[in-house]
Amino acid sequence: MESPSIRQRPSEPPAKSTGPQYITPPIPDFGAETGKASEPHPSGQAKHGTLTQLLRMLAFIDWFFCVCCCAHTIQILGSPLYFINKNYYYAYMSLTKQSFGLLITTITQWFSPTLVRVSGDKSVRGQLRQTKDGRLEVDFPERIVLISNHQLYSDWLYLWWIAYTSSHQMHGHVYIILKESLKYIPVIGPGIMFFGFVFLARNWAKDKPRFQRRLRQLKGRHSGPMSGSHSLDPMWLMIYPEGTNLSGNTRKRSVAWAEKQGIPDLTHQLLPRSTGLQYCLQELKGTVDWIYDCTVAYEGIPRGQYGQDIFTLRATYFQGRPPKSVNMYWRRLAVSSIPIDDPKAFETWILDRWKEKEVFLEQYAQTGRFPADDGHDADVAISADGVVGDKPVKGAGYIETEVKLAHWWEVLQIFVPLLAFALVANVLVQIWNLAFYGHISGSNWIAFRPNQ
Repeated sequence: MESPSIRQRPSEPPAKSTGPQYITPPIPDFGAETGKASEPHPSGQAKHGTLTQLLRMLAFIDWFFCVCCCAHTIQILGSPLYFINKNYYYAYMSLTKQSFGLLITTITQWFSPTLVRVSGDKSVRGQLRQTKDGRLEVDFPERIVLISNHQLYSDWLYLWWIAYTSSHQMHGHVYIILKESLKYIPVIGPGIMFFGFVFLARNWAKDKPRFQRRLRQLKGRHSGPMSGSHSLDPMWLMIYPEGTNLSGNTRKRSVAWAEKQGIPDLTHQLLPRSTGLQYCLQELKGTVDWIYDCTVAYEGIPRGQYGQDIFTLRATYFQGRPPKSVNMYWRRLAVSSIPIDDPKAFETWILDRWKEKEVFLEQYAQTGRFPADDGHDADVAISADGVVGDKPVKGAGYIETEVKLAHWWEVLQIFVPLLAFALVANVLVQIWNLAFYGHISGSNWIAFRPNQ
């Protein structure tokens, strides 16, 4: 029987609810209070006592760093492939990126389970669906630029999970634009450098050449494993035009920027910056047809407060107080309709999109729901990659699901590359021993050699 909490349903009059160019996730506050001792946490009392919280923290750290160290070891062992066969090198690194995608999915599933409510407008009709067992499946193209508002340090975890739900298995082809300081974090920093992420220093004169080089690499084509089904390599390029997540300090900077530009500040978001996204679209011109825009909101953030102060690392993962729901609203924007070669017009375009997102977020703040498309088209379904189906297109309405693996055994996939390398290394050692010493290691068998 289908779980009542994981279902797909058509849009309906929403119930009232108490809820509301660089990715720069701050080091989250380990506290668990909402900012005022008298205010209850929107997710209720802590579900775990101090001892259990400590055990959960140790398990969290052990699992996270075990997988990170394993993945980075695999990356180092496989790095010589770059000089032997670049096609296999990039496929190999995509496997390690898949491992990290599985890691963050399991972390959310095990330590921070929460309802995820997904909807979209007509532009993504037929590209959002729910499987029979309640999981989300998206049918976005293999090459897109993905933009979103930036509410909380965990936003990118959910977007990477969206890549995992893709019918094209895109969690091995995510590329993120990050601030440069993150690459100096031990183990994690060198690991994400192997992922091919884009690191920028917020100095455009310094950033532009390396940004250009990296974006042009993303227009490449490799054959062999995991190279996609089209003429260019698969790529989901993730960028947050706000530059950082919403907080008290960043709100002040957004207000100052608004005053400098002579425009009103936003209420639920920071003002977007246009330079990074515009440059991405210019460099990728002709290789990417669509921008997929996600508007995200977390249930339980009161007006005037900030998610990072409420859903801290401790509250979310150790105390058992994650958001009651994570809400996503998707729409698709054609790159051909965007004035990417006119800086002033592009600045107006991105600001207009953020004003539209303000309307969506205000609706969510008032009703606890984003809009949802549950209409029908008379035409047959056409997938994001142009494949014609045999059924009319139907809007998904609200899809209610959770972050989880499709199969429990996918956890083992995290370690498959390392095990495969160990097996190959063992075979090579045995061949070496047989060739130079006349026997296989661990065996009493002696090779026959004629008398000299």
